[in-house]
Amino acid sequence: MSKTILYVRVSTTEQTSDHQLEQARKAGFEVDQVVTDHGTSGVTTRLADREGGKRLFDLLRGGDTLVVRWVDRLGRNYQDVTDTIREFINRGVTIKTVINSMVFDGTTKDPTQKAIRDALIGFMAAMAEAQAEATKEAQRAGIEHHKAASPEKFKGRKPTFDRASFETVKAMLNAGQGHSAIAKATGVNRNAVIRIAQDPAKAEAALVKWGL
Repeated sequence: MSKTILYVRVSTTEQTSDHQLEQARKAGFEVDQVVTDHGTSGVTTRLADREGGKRLFDLLRGGDTLVVRWVDRLGRNYQDVTDTIREFINRGVTIKTVINSMVFDGTTKDPTQKAIRDALIGFMAAMAEAQAEATKEAQRAGIEHHKAASPEKFKGRKPTFDRASFETVKAMLNAGQGHSAIAKATGVNRNAVIRIAQDPAKAEAALVKWGL
């Protein structure tokens, strides 16, 4: 018996599977089953490698319908999306989108219609990847802006010791001096001495980040 499966990829806190299911129902789809992936990247993780995506490949059979809000839910990598859609079509699965009511299937035998269908699939997959790249670029630009405006936020807490104090603390630790004695002798906070003792490489990295 054929079934209609809604695939939902929820990648942000603003997105929910319930919202996408509601959109599908309002568009007239009678959904038999919902398959969801949470927090997975549509750029770096292929559909077949996601937990929900694996279920789709196991569940979908000829005559079934796969519903997605838009092709970007399947992924944002051109090659992965086009390969996925074509594989499902070859299985006899019909793919439908909630937005714009697009339909992709293998019913047409006319080569011209096939070419138009495949070109449209390619275009939509390319748009999904382009949008993902634009989002990443905007995020990078935003991060660089905030780094310039608030360097402390991205460098972490500024060390309470300078380079000379750091080297003195290390030398005294190597000599077997106790934390309290080192703190008293160098003026470096005892907790900072303990942090240096526990992870000198991390303390060194903090100094480098702050140019100390």
